[in-house]
Amino acid sequence: MEIEIEDTYCEAFDGLFTRICVTARDEKRLKQAAYNATALPCTVFGESEGGIERWLSEHETPDGRKGAVIQFWVNYSEDAPKKLEYEVSKRVRQGILVVPTTSVFNALESSAGKIDVMGRIGHCGDGYETIEQRFGREVIAVPIMMGEFLVEHYLSYKKGVMGGNVWFFCKSIEAALEAGEKALEAIKSVEGAITPFGICAAGSKPETNYPEIGPTTNHLYCPTLVQKLSGSKVPRGVHSIPEIVINGVSLDTVKEAMSAAIESVQDVEGVVRISAGNYGGKLGNYKIFLKELAYLTKRTLAERL
Repeated sequence: MEIEIEDTYCEAFDGLFTRICVTARDEKRLKQAAYNATALPCTVFGESEGGIERWLSEHETPDGRKGAVIQFWVNYSEDAPKKLEYEVSKRVRQGILVVPTTSVFNALESSAGKIDVMGRIGHCGDGYETIEQRFGREVIAVPIMMGEFLVEHYLSYKKGVMGGNVWFFCKSIEAALEAGEKALEAIKSVEGAITPFGICAAGSKPETNYPEIGPTTNHLYCPTLVQKLSGSKVPRGVHSIPEIVINGVSLDTVKEAMSAAIESVQDVEGVVRISAGNYGGKLGNYKIFLKELAYLTKRTLAERL
C-alpha cells in the first residue's frame, strides 16, 4: 500500500554553523566526546544545537586516529558569529576537552569567517598553552592533567539552513521507531546533513500558553488528545507521530536529506502518511514542498527497478 504524502511543506530558516573533526585514542572516548558535545539541542532558548554528521576512519583524520565530524549551529542574526563562538567554546570545553585523549580540528574548508578559539578555549591552559604546528595545522596545545588537549587555532563558519523536517504518521510506536531509525540511517549518507534531535517525540509550535518555558506541545497532533479536542488533526488509527529535524550546509543538502528520509520509510508497515511541520510561513525563509521531494523519491525508486 502506497504511503500518502500530504500536500504541504516544511519551513526552514538560515543558521550559522561550524564543522569540526573530533579525534580520540579509542572509540569509547571518541563516542563519549561526540555525544557529550552534541547532546542538548536548544536554539529555541537562544543557545545552540549540534549533531554528529558522520564517523571517520583513521585514514580520514588529521592525526591518524578515529574521529567524528560534528556540526554546531546558532540561529542566523547580526551577532551570530559572536554567539557561535561562545556556544562552540562551551560545548568543546565541557563536552570534549574533559574527555581523555581528545583533539579538535577544523573540518570546514570554505567559510564566511573564522573563530579564534584562543580566548575561550585555548586559555583553558591558564597561560601555559602554546601555539604549535602539528599535523600540518596550527593548533593550540592546552596542558591538562592527562597529557594535553589539542584544538586547531581557527575554526571556520558559514551560513547554512536549519529546521528542515518530516513527520511520519504511524499506527503504532513500534512503526514510528522503525521509521525513525530508517530515516536517520538514510540521512547519514547525505554529506553535510545532521539530525540534532534524532527521532523527536515532541513536535512543538510557536504559540504557547506558557511563554516562560519556550515552545510547548503541538497539541493538535497529539494522538492521546484526539478524544479531548475538537479540531484534532490526528487521523483515525494513527497513534504515534515522530518528527525528524534536519540541518544542512545548504538548502539542497536539506532537500536531499528529506528526500532520503521519505524514501527510506516506503516499506515500513504501519506508516500511513508523511507530512511536515510548518507555521503558515511565519517561521522560516524557505518552503520545502513534500510533493516535490516525493517526485524525486519516486523517480529514484523507479530507476532502481
